[in-house]
Amino acid sequence: MLADDTYIARRLHLLGEWDAALAVLGPGGDPELRAEIAVDRWFFRIEGHDEAEKAVAALDPASPTAQLLTARMAYSRLLFGRDLRPDDRAVAEAGYRAAAASSDEKQRGWAEYHWGVLLDNIDDDPDGALARYETALAIATKYGDGYFESYIIRHLAHLKEPAERIAMLRRSLHLRAALGARPQTVAAQAALAADLPETDPERAELTRTYHPAAKELHIGWLLSDA
Repeated sequence: MLADDTYIARRLHLLGEWDAALAVLGPGGDPELRAEIAVDRWFFRIEGHDEAEKAVAALDPASPTAQLLTARMAYSRLLFGRDLRPDDRAVAEAGYRAAAASSDEKQRGWAEYHWGVLLDNIDDDPDGALARYETALAIATKYGDGYFESYIIRHLAHLKEPAERIAMLRRSLHLRAALGARPQTVAAQAALAADLPETDPERAELTRTYHPAAKELHIGWLLSDA
């Protein structure tokens, strides 16, 4: 039953049904999965910060997952300007640096990716970010991980020339849609719409599509943009 509950929780997580995923997982479920779901819910909805922090605190603090999620929480506070702490920038980089030393190559790849996002979005250091993104992309490609690739190329796209940028944003969207990752698909629709010319009919169609979905899923940063 536990294995079945974990599978169901993972599928609900992919759909952006974070509350339902946590309910199915229950208090005795996989603590790392619980923490990942809670952190994603905080990131997308900008809700449930304290619950996410408690879920991460329940993990072994020396584990790569705990280090990565602790860093992601700090980065999110910086990005959203919510619940800010004086050491958030240092905590984020320290966590990513520690997770990037993991013996698990895919875990290392995710740490490199998130480190790149920190450099890109918080430090305005595109050169530093590019190196991290390219390291992460090589790992995603090696394992044929389309979900991971979709994250990397969405951010990498904005460091490319317009034609390549649009192609990468489209690929990110298609990868996410094919995998049924609903919140990520909605975010990819918004990213592609924002990069298309204002007169492009595809931009208007994407906007009509993602706004209702963002509202249904309570994706805070897309609703604030709208």
